[in-house]
Amino acid sequence: MKIGRQFIFRSVLLAMLLPAGAVAEQVPDPELREVLRKAATAADSFDDRFDAEVWLTDMSSRLARQVHDPDERVEILTRVHYEASRAELPPELVLAVIEVESNFDRYAISVAGALGLMQVMPFWREEIGRPDDNLIRLDTNLRYGCTILKFYLDKEKGDLRRALGRYNGSLGKRKYPNKVINKLSKKWYQG
Repeated sequence: MKIGRQFIFRSVLLAMLLPAGAVAEQVPDPELREVLRKAATAADSFDDRFDAEVWLTDMSSRLARQVHDPDERVEILTRVHYEASRAELPPELVLAVIEVESNFDRYAISVAGALGLMQVMPFWREEIGRPDDNLIRLDTNLRYGCTILKFYLDKEKGDLRRALGRYNGSLGKRKYPNKVINKLSKKWYQG
């Protein structure tokens, strides 16, 4: 399933209009554990070369301020596009999440212990029976992060604000979802 610009636009508008929800989840969700387990064991996302070149060129210029090395930029963007598409997420949404979570520092470690670009909590490795997965690795981090975000987006029936709140552990608060939505609409959205 290919998610286009209209989906992103509608999601952003809907998220801005919907009220925030209740309390954040603090324990591992057993349903999410199974979804992550399957994604971690699963093994290109562009329709054609022209689409790839246009998207990568455009996004690379937007990412240049955070990631100076052009080879690293293309590597990040290619993996983001692949994992976002695999999870049926707009790659631009994933880029906005990464910018807010780690500002594209693949070695980022939060005060809570979350790791990598998408700030994935290490407890998920044990929860899904893959304790040796390296969450600093670009592909592993993006696979986990995109899978978690998609799970929460589905769980919240497309409510982007609530899904982002769940992803960040701040369900019911607007600060984090607003930051991501702001980055999405002002920097990453292809309009």
